[in-house]
This record gives sequence, C-alpha cells and structure tokens, in this order.
Amino acid sequence: MSDQDSILEARAALLSALDSSRDGVDAVARLGRMCVDLLPVDGASISLMADTNIRETLYTSDEVVARIDAVQFSLGEGPCFEAFQTRRPVLVADLRATNTAWPVFATEMTNEAVGAIFAFPLISGAISLGAMDLYREQPGWLSAAEVAIALQTVDIVTLAVLEMQMNVLDQPQSWWTDLPSSRGQVHQATGMLIAEFGISAAHALARLRAYSFTTGRLVDDVADDLVARRLTPADLEKP
Repeated sequence: MSDQDSILEARAALLSALDSSRDGVDAVARLGRMCVDLLPVDGASISLMADTNIRETLYTSDEVVARIDAVQFSLGEGPCFEAFQTRRPVLVADLRATNTAWPVFATEMTNEAVGAIFAFPLISGAISLGAMDLYREQPGWLSAAEVAIALQTVDIVTLAVLEMQMNVLDQPQSWWTDLPSSRGQVHQATGMLIAEFGISAAHALARLRAYSFTTGRLVDDVADDLVARRLTPADLEKP
C-alpha cells in the first residue's frame, strides 16, 4: 500500500469514528484512541486552550501522557504550548538529546518513559483552539506519511470541537461554557486566591505555579490541597 493510500485509509477510519460518536467529547476520545492505533506512538492527549492560563484536557490515553499534560500546565511551558502559540507542529524525535525552548519541562520528563514527543495545533482559520500531544517511549521520527495522518487527525478533531460550539467563530471563549472541566480544583483554588488577595486570575494561577515549582509538586495537587483546606492561601506566601 502506498503512503497516499495509507493516508486516505486513515482519514476514512477517522471520519467513521467521528460519525459514530455520541457527542463532541466522545468524538475527541475516539479520535485520540484511533490516532494511537494508526501511528507508531504510545499515547496521546488532546487539549483545548485559550492561552497558557486557560487549558482544558479533553482526552488522555494513559498515565504517562496525563503526567506530560499536568507538568506542562504546572510549568506553563512545553510542546503543547509551543504548538498552540506558533500554530506549527513541534516534532522532537529525542527529548533527552534535543535542546528545546522548554528546558524545565524536558528535565521533568527525564524519569518518565518519554523518548520522543510530537505536538500539533488545532486550528480553524485564524483561531487557535488547542493542541494534540503524541509521545513514544523510544526516540525516533515520524515518517512523512505518519505526520500526514497526525495532521488528518487534528483536522478532524477540530471539526469535533467546532461541533461542540457552533458559534465559536463569533464568540471565541464560548466553547468552554458547557465542557466538562478537567481542572475544576484549579479553578476553585484560583478563585480562593482571588478572594483572599484581591488579585487577577492570571496572578492567582501564577502563584499556584510558583508554589508548585518551588515545592516540586504539580499545580493540580496544590490546588487539591487548597480546596481540601490542607493548605491555606497564606501558605503560598511562605518562602
């Protein structure tokens, strides 16, 4: 089978998964699973984004990619953010041997089973909607045909996202309204810091990230402790 035939066959399978889905979130999950099946990768995540402070994860295939997702959100850096901001794929065939624009993230991945990582932006016209991350345990490139299949996947994932909110082009933020939140605790914790210190949401998240970085923890875990009252807002002010 030629590369072009493989790409067309993959597109047909992806469109079939989209057509058989119950709703937009189910479609994204099906497409994520199919992408892992079609490509020589070990896992995938798909996230919606507005900037580095507003990010909701719709799908993670396994614990490793969930860890990749959580570390990126905690640091506010990584391949997912770069793909979103530059609107271009980010392809890193050997994470340990490559100098990247996100050295702290790369260092955090040292003890994880992540040899290569590939991030693709979700784009609709002039609007950036999010990104898809793929990882493989062993280093190695994706072939041109495999990159083409990944690009087909993100195109169809974007269709599913747009289906969730048909007015996304008129109101770019409206797509968040009815989605299940993957970071409800972070939103609650951010609200607690806003109420306590009278700061903006961006500054509140920055404080969460700073505390998580200095204590070597994930933002999600720090937020859980704040909401559960194991930490107080004042604790985040301590050196």
